[in-house]
Amino acid sequence: MSSAAAFTPSTPPLSAAAFERFAREVAKYPADQKYSAVMACLAIAQQEQGWVSAESEAAIAAYLGMAPMAVHEVTTFYNMYNQQPVGQFKLNVCTNLPCQLRNGQQALEHLCSKLGIEAGGTTPDGLFTVQPCECLGACADAPVMLVNDRQMVSYMSNDRLDELVDTLKAQAK
Repeated sequence: MSSAAAFTPSTPPLSAAAFERFAREVAKYPADQKYSAVMACLAIAQQEQGWVSAESEAAIAAYLGMAPMAVHEVTTFYNMYNQQPVGQFKLNVCTNLPCQLRNGQQALEHLCSKLGIEAGGTTPDGLFTVQPCECLGACADAPVMLVNDRQMVSYMSNDRLDELVDTLKAQAK
C-alpha cells in the first residue's frame, strides 16, 4: 500500500495520475486559495492507496503549499479518512446517543462478535474493518451505519447485520 520510504519530491507516494487529479481539483479555486482542495486531495490519495499515509499527507501539503500539520488536522478531524490500512469493507456504526437509544452500541458489538474482532479492528482476511462513528444524520432510522464511506444502511437489526456481512463476503474480490 504505502512505501516505507519517506516522501521526497523525486519519489512521491502517489501516482502521476493522482497529481493530475489534484491539479483538476485545485483549478476549481482561486490561485491564492488552492488549499481549499485539501479534502478532495485527501480523498484522491485514499482512493489510490486505501488509506491516507503520513507520506501522502506530506505530498499533499507540499503540493498545496500548506503546513503538513494543517493537512494532518483535516485527516484526523473527519472519520472518512482512514489513517491506517482498512479492510475491503469498512463498516462505520453510529454510536451517538440517538442510535445508542435504538441499539447502536449493540449493533457494533454484534458485528464485532460475528467477525471476531474488536471495534476499530480488521478481520485477519482483510475483508472487514468495523469502527464506531459519530452521527450519520439519520437518527430516525437507527441504528445506522455507513459502508465504505458511501452507502448508508438503516434499521440494522442483528439479522440485517448478518445479511449485510454475508452479502459483502459474496461480493469480495
